[in-house]
Amino acid sequence: MKINMKNVLRLLLVLMSVSLIAGLATAQDDGNEASVNDKDTMAKLGAGIALAGCGIGTGLGQGPIGAAAVGMIAEDPKRFGHALLFTVLPETVVLFGFLSIYLL
Repeated sequence: MKINMKNVLRLLLVLMSVSLIAGLATAQDDGNEASVNDKDTMAKLGAGIALAGCGIGTGLGQGPIGAAAVGMIAEDPKRFGHALLFTVLPETVVLFGFLSIYLL
């Protein structure tokens, strides 16, 4: 089964839009003291979107890198350290996504 990336990206865009609209709808106050802090809600939503983007980008980047690393190890097993380094390098991007969440 082949997955079309355009459809996946469209689905993610729709889900992100629905969650943003739902967050705005629930953050409405009735003139009294607001039950949900608007800035806090939007900050957490933004941090979640940043983490999701980091995870998706890292996953898309690690696929071809992993395939090339396996080919490199098959040709020369002594190059395992280089292959491991290049495979793990994109994972550091996800750390920046986690950092945005922990800084809240």
